[in-house]
Amino acid sequence: MFFYTLPLFFTEIAWASPVELLLMAVAMLLVLFLSAPVLADSSQHLSLKNYLFSAWTGGVWLHWVFWPFFILLNVSLYAADTLAKTGLLTVSSWDDVHLMLLLPIIWWTIAVWHCSENTTQSIFAAGARLLTLAVFFEYALKLFIRIDYPRLFFVCEELLLDYGSCF
Repeated sequence: MFFYTLPLFFTEIAWASPVELLLMAVAMLLVLFLSAPVLADSSQHLSLKNYLFSAWTGGVWLHWVFWPFFILLNVSLYAADTLAKTGLLTVSSWDDVHLMLLLPIIWWTIAVWHCSENTTQSIFAAGARLLTLAVFFEYALKLFIRIDYPRLFFVCEELLLDYGSCF
């Protein structure tokens, strides 16, 4: 997450500095920590049976909802961005990858927010919620780069069939 987009955001677009973005992230973490839900008993029995539905309704431990999808999402985004930067993935295919990941991200966000009370410390709930919001910031940043600065991100010289997407 943010592997290719933040360097472009800070160097080429320059709407905010790294310090300003860090201060905003810390402020958001503080707000999410103060508004964290009451934590569940550590003796509470939560099951992985019917995983998708249980996670959606908040019946799974937070780490079982957060980490598997977070790792899979970041690997997918890194692979798509790397292939697009090297010219092996067209702009339209890059758009398709991000669009296919959007609905699972929405499911994941809702599941993380519902399962936030199923953790041992409030900072874990706040951190997981902050990272789900950061994914949407990443998507907004990628959309902004895709629309206004495609020549900075994509290898437009090698894209013969999709050259119109670089303008």
